[in-house]
Amino acid sequence: MKKAERFDTVIRWFSETMPAAQSELVFRNPFELLVAVILSAQCTDKRVNLTTPAIFEKYPTAQAMAQADAGDILPLIRSISYPNSKAAHLAGMARILVERFNGEVPSDIDDLMSMPGVGRKTANVIASIVYDKPVIAVDTHVFRVAHRLGLSRGKTPLAVERDLEKGIPENLRATSHHWLILHGRYTCMSLKPKCSICGLRDMCTYKGESR
Repeated sequence: MKKAERFDTVIRWFSETMPAAQSELVFRNPFELLVAVILSAQCTDKRVNLTTPAIFEKYPTAQAMAQADAGDILPLIRSISYPNSKAAHLAGMARILVERFNGEVPSDIDDLMSMPGVGRKTANVIASIVYDKPVIAVDTHVFRVAHRLGLSRGKTPLAVERDLEKGIPENLRATSHHWLILHGRYTCMSLKPKCSICGLRDMCTYKGESR
């Protein structure tokens, strides 16, 4: 199967089976989403959603969080992976958000990546969800699923991102990010993928399970 056919098959299948895919993080505004995505690195969305209400109650705005230091934030996120570094990231992010961007989450990828704790994946998530930019955030789920479905052979997240952007129309990129994440989270898992129930198994290159 040629790569263009693979993309067509994947897009058609997800459009039919998961038309309203969206982030599982709970947020009410761009600032809350930025905080949640920073916390979600190597952590489940479920755990993040259990943690953020207390954070948002104490620090409802970037201006409020900018007055805190890492030590103030740490007790609120101890259940999150890497709490010490993430507390420092949140404090630093909020200060830069206030000092450079008047407390408003920027839309530019480079501006987003200028803040602590914001790598390319996080920046793309914000740009995609908040500003509807035609970018695709590549996390471990997206990376794995893209490889197994033969959509990319890229060795790095950036290479996979470029391959996906070539094959997925701009108007579907924001949604396709969620398609691939959710498929990787609930069906195409790393160690024990549920190949027997996957509607894309006939085109999959993964050989870890007999089917």
